[in-house]
Formats: sequence, C-alpha cells, structure tokens
Amino acid sequence: MTGLCKRGPGDLATVAGMSETTPVGSVAMVTIDCADATELATFYSRLLGMTIAYQDDNVAMITGGSGPAFGFGVVDHYAPPPWPDEKSQKQFHLDLKVADITMAEAACVQLGATRPDHQPGGDRWRVMLDPAGHPFCLTLWEG
Repeated sequence: MTGLCKRGPGDLATVAGMSETTPVGSVAMVTIDCADATELATFYSRLLGMTIAYQDDNVAMITGGSGPAFGFGVVDHYAPPPWPDEKSQKQFHLDLKVADITMAEAACVQLGATRPDHQPGGDRWRVMLDPAGHPFCLTLWEG
C-alpha cells in the first residue's frame, strides 16, 4: 500500500479531483496499546528525546521534532505480542535509526527495554522489547 490515491473510474482520486501522487493524508500520531500508558510514554520520551505532551490514567502522548506524535492507550486485558513471532501475531514494530547498535542497546536496557534471545538480524539490526513487550529494532539505517 503506497498511501497515494490511484486514479481510475469512480475511485477517490477521481472523485476528489486529486492527482495520482496526492496523498490522502499524513501520519499525525501512531497509537500503541498497552497496560500502562505512563510507563510507555516515559520510556519512549526518553528513548526518542520527545516530550510528554499529555497523560492521564488511560492515555498519554509524546511529541517533538517534525515527525508524528506517539500515543499510548490502556487496553483492558492487554497482552504483549509474542517474540519470536512464529504465528505472525505481531501487529507492528518501530525501526529506530541509531549511530551504534551496541551503545543504543545498552541505553535502551537502562531505560527499561529488554533484549530477547531470538535475534534474526545478525549485525544489521537488534530486536529489543519495550517495557510493555512490543518489539522494536535498532538499526544502522542506510535508506
């Protein structure tokens, strides 16, 4: 999925008068389910250098820079996705560009992340789990 409107008879691009490359929207916030919104907002604000813009007992949001905000929402009976993900139940993950994977891993652990045993990326990326059990990757992004 490209996120762009395709032109064709009766589709959105034609109806809305948009060009083939006009995006329908942009990402304002990515919201992550969890058992403790404050815990994850604190973790990710420190990890990404963002600011906690809002928090209460059920939701929290961090903002900063020019990218999207991150939201964290309490879900009753939350269970973290499995890792390794043998049944394809993982719903999403973040790839974080870092300058040094080993140093970034140590910083993540200090902030509350854990390193699972299963590491399929070799020296190209490192899988970590946030305090709620969501996998995320540290990578020397070259894209």
